[in-house]
Amino acid sequence: MLNLRTETSPRWLSQVDLHLDEILIDHAHCEKKAAGTAMNLIFAYVERESLCRAMKEIVTEELDHFEQVLEILKQRGIRFRRLPPSTYGRRLNDLVRRQEPQRAVDRLLVAALIEARSCERFDLLRNHIQDHDLASFYDRLFESEARHYSTYVQLAELFANANIVHQRLAELAEQEAAILADGEPCARMHS
Repeated sequence: MLNLRTETSPRWLSQVDLHLDEILIDHAHCEKKAAGTAMNLIFAYVERESLCRAMKEIVTEELDHFEQVLEILKQRGIRFRRLPPSTYGRRLNDLVRRQEPQRAVDRLLVAALIEARSCERFDLLRNHIQDHDLASFYDRLFESEARHYSTYVQLAELFANANIVHQRLAELAEQEAAILADGEPCARMHS
């Protein structure tokens, strides 16, 4: 369903166990970036009414998630602060082609893959974390990430036919798997 080519390695859950506070801080940053991505797509493709309406919904939802994560951090006494980001998102965005309409397709599919990976990670968190409230939180977010993934893939079909979109999605998914396989030493939502 999510077109991911690889599952998260056990290494990531070890990072979660050792550095849950950093995962939570990074999660807040990820929600903020996801809202920014959707907003940027509105500015870039303002003439596409259906895209703008869908992105408005995603911006609203991502900012709500950002606020929820900030509240979790506050309740746990964890100070929200800057963290060096993982290279995951940057490396995926480096794969975006420069010419339109391929650029639009790639931007939407990269966003879809990030949402898909987040969905997979939220599933792992809801089943792994012993804290019932936090596990329930990730359970609630799981469905919205899957929905965002589907929305981004469907919107890519505004710019190319479904066969081209799904072929490109498969190509990008292979690259996403390679990026993830490199791993990162810092505990991040997408490390």
